[in-house]
Amino acid sequence: MLDHSHYAGLIKARLQELDARMHEVDHELGTPKSPDMDDQSIDLEDDEVLEGIGIAAQKEIALLRLAMERIKNGSYGVCKKCGGPISDARLTAVLYTPLCKNCAANR
Repeated sequence: MLDHSHYAGLIKARLQELDARMHEVDHELGTPKSPDMDDQSIDLEDDEVLEGIGIAAQKEIALLRLAMERIKNGSYGVCKKCGGPISDARLTAVLYTPLCKNCAANR
């Protein structure tokens, strides 16, 4: 039997990590840029990387929130495609996965 409270705890911890990361990204993006042209170009490249990190974090947050909804409605750990169980190993590796290993591979 799948321990939903265990996975809910892992998801909540991951959401907190991502929230902290998003605050760091926001802070860095809000830092004033150097007046030096060479430094400005480096800062702009850094900002692009930070924006990518922020976008990835936002996507993961959305997926984790969907996983929390599945925990609440009792469908967490059940493959959305075949209806079979999703292994503990897969759920631990990809907390938000809605698909079992086989269905994900056949996608």
